[in-house]
Amino acid sequence: MINPVVVDLSRLQFALTALYHFQFVPLTLGLTFLLAAMETVYVITGNPIYKEMTQFWGKLFAINFAIGVATGLTMEFEFGTNWSMYSHFVGDVFGTPLAIEGLMAFFMESTFVGLMFFGWDRLSKPAHLAVTYLVALGSNLSALWILIANAFMQVPVGARFDPETMRMQFQSLGALVFSEKAQAQFVHTSIAGFVCGAMFVMGISSYYLLARRHRDIALRSFRMAALFGLISTLAVITLGDAAGRLAYLVQPPKLAAMEGLWHTTRPPEEPWKLIALPDDAARQDLFGFSISIPYVLTPLVTHTTTTPIPGVDALERDAAPKIASGIKAVLALEDYARTGNAMALADFKQYEAYMGYGMLAQRFAPGQDLVKITPAGLPGVVSRTARATIPNVFVEFWAFRIMVAFGFAFLVIFAFGAYYSLQRTIEQRRWVMYLAMWFIPAPVLVALYGWITTENGRQPWSVFGWLPTFQAASTHTVGYLIFSLVGFAALYTLFIGAALYLMFKYARLGPGPSATEPQVSPETGPAVLRSRYATKSWE
Repeated sequence: MINPVVVDLSRLQFALTALYHFQFVPLTLGLTFLLAAMETVYVITGNPIYKEMTQFWGKLFAINFAIGVATGLTMEFEFGTNWSMYSHFVGDVFGTPLAIEGLMAFFMESTFVGLMFFGWDRLSKPAHLAVTYLVALGSNLSALWILIANAFMQVPVGARFDPETMRMQFQSLGALVFSEKAQAQFVHTSIAGFVCGAMFVMGISSYYLLARRHRDIALRSFRMAALFGLISTLAVITLGDAAGRLAYLVQPPKLAAMEGLWHTTRPPEEPWKLIALPDDAARQDLFGFSISIPYVLTPLVTHTTTTPIPGVDALERDAAPKIASGIKAVLALEDYARTGNAMALADFKQYEAYMGYGMLAQRFAPGQDLVKITPAGLPGVVSRTARATIPNVFVEFWAFRIMVAFGFAFLVIFAFGAYYSLQRTIEQRRWVMYLAMWFIPAPVLVALYGWITTENGRQPWSVFGWLPTFQAASTHTVGYLIFSLVGFAALYTLFIGAALYLMFKYARLGPGPSATEPQVSPETGPAVLRSRYATKSWE
């Protein structure tokens, strides 16, 4: 019998590991392309200040990259240690993109990172620029293959279940790579990383401008980051809409949870809820309270005015016959595994598409054994299983709304930052610079909320529709998992502490003396600075 406490602890440990690691990933994705953009300007114009900018922001990128690698190495091992049934069931499929990521993208990225940092005096300008672009390409290719693997968990394609080996057999790399879910998820996640990198550069540049330090580098960095961030935020919002529609098409329970839809919509007047308090136990909003915008949700999600969106009630009703068929599939599969009976195999083939629902029903069967379900007890098992097919609505609803709300806040900050920077009046708009500074960590936190939206919305499945999460875990003891969980949390907290310490240290130090910065002495410094800042000559 599967211990639910072991499953919950395994989920918690992997969630913490992923969330610790994912704090560093978006910044890596965004900073690499910003570095490439800065160095491109240096190569084209020959202005040495853009080289200084690239080297300085590259130093902060290096800290983030190193800690990101350290926190990410253990994650792949956890599939074998804590999720052995998952690894057995989909290892052939899931392992392929991860292997390609390691052999192609990660090795490529790691190799060229060294050349990027130590090749300034050994490579020509065009050659070094090419290396920087290869680092950016490698980091984003790394994200691509990992997100392809994750997309299979959301929408399994390119594989089939083999009753002889009791595992998913890999069929098509093309179907896996060009899955609509994989492509949408990759582009949305990568560009969200661009937003993180842009806010990071803009916020630290604001700190220098407010402190009247490194003005040349800060002004140029601020402008590039603001424009880069504005374009990226617009793209993220647009792609977010596409991702929401894709969820409606292929993961209706996720969409229902994201929008807090307890009942099927009434097109076209169905409102879009801005604020509500979903009560999962009661299957309704607490106190019946919500703040909504009418006539928005149906066209936003379905791109029509006449198509209803299935709510939780309809999805649970639709799941009931799948669960009944899934129970028959699992019983037939167990019979075939035990006896090799050809009739049992034929019965399994008839209901194979719903096998995952039968496996999910085992969680609610007496002793987790489907054979022990009596005709009188079957409706109760089916009802509880159908209810379990819906992810936690409260978590999904609010994780999604926090992500959306901050996305529009970023759009406003980048828009004002870009406008005033292009107008060359940003130094007189201190409130914009303060906002940029305060919002430095916000895109990373929002990326975490996006990850929660994705992963919580897939529940109760490890592989959507095929393998329930509670069936995927290894059979560890509770004590082992508590010890392991505490150890991981302590180690990763040290990693984050080290990263923050180094980031703050080198951000405060700044890029160092520049050939274009005013050289000051303790005696003449204040007068020189006042005279330089009184002019508009620095741009």
